[in-house]
Amino acid sequence: MKIVRRELEESPARAGRTIVKEGMLTVTLVGVKPGGELRPHKADGPITVQVLDGEIEVQSGGSSRALPTGTLVAFNSGIVHGVTSPRGGIFLLTVVNSPERTS
Repeated sequence: MKIVRRELEESPARAGRTIVKEGMLTVTLVGVKPGGELRPHKADGPITVQVLDGEIEVQSGGSSRALPTGTLVAFNSGIVHGVTSPRGGIFLLTVVNSPERTS
């Protein structure tokens, strides 16, 4: 988490560091500054988001849910979602990519 915190100091809103990219699995450590966001998007495969520090808010399906440290949520592939963080947060994003995206 130290690397992402350092990168956040130099970035305007967020920073990320992929720590595993093996076959269909990608694991990325993502930091969001206070007031930062990841605009709505969707993943080609199922994902999990685990909050490691701080708090983030996840928007999906017209609603928003606050996720404090220690929270883990999962989304099926193709679900549009976004992330904001009023006070800042760091989370672990795990994506299971479709087989055609790994070749």
